[in-house]
Amino acid sequence: MLKRESFPIAKIYVPVKRRAALRPETVREIAESMLEIGQATPILVRRDGDRFVLVEGLHRLEACKALGEEAIVGFLVSGQSNKAPSPYDDEADAVREKTERLRALRLAKEAEEKRRAVSDVVPTEATKSSTEKPSRSGHVTTRAKPATLADWLVDRERDGFRN
Repeated sequence: MLKRESFPIAKIYVPVKRRAALRPETVREIAESMLEIGQATPILVRRDGDRFVLVEGLHRLEACKALGEEAIVGFLVSGQSNKAPSPYDDEADAVREKTERLRALRLAKEAEEKRRAVSDVVPTEATKSSTEKPSRSGHVTTRAKPATLADWLVDRERDGFRN
């Protein structure tokens, strides 16, 4: 069974990949909770020479740092992962990947439909008036239709979304 220990915060190394997942809002919420009730859940660290490497509890560690604490309560675990991967983690990753693929396909389809619509349209007086913009000098300038959704968005932003 693991034993609660107090670890000096200055000796805890946070891997770069873990630091990338830091959310300041979560740190703030945990810090407020720690002020009210103290540290409820210990962090997990493993020994690495004369320092410790954070295994779990980035936001709790950062909250303690923000509160000016010099030590944090945690468990010392072995270097091997004792945590079995959750089947829910795999399912969530699969759903996330599928959603991203579907989003990319939808955007590509929209862009292709837009490109086809632009290339299939024969300029008529009605379409010409929507692409011709009078300049400040009164001259009419013709602007080409955007080829992609991204081009269209850039044009809309440039016009201040007035089209």
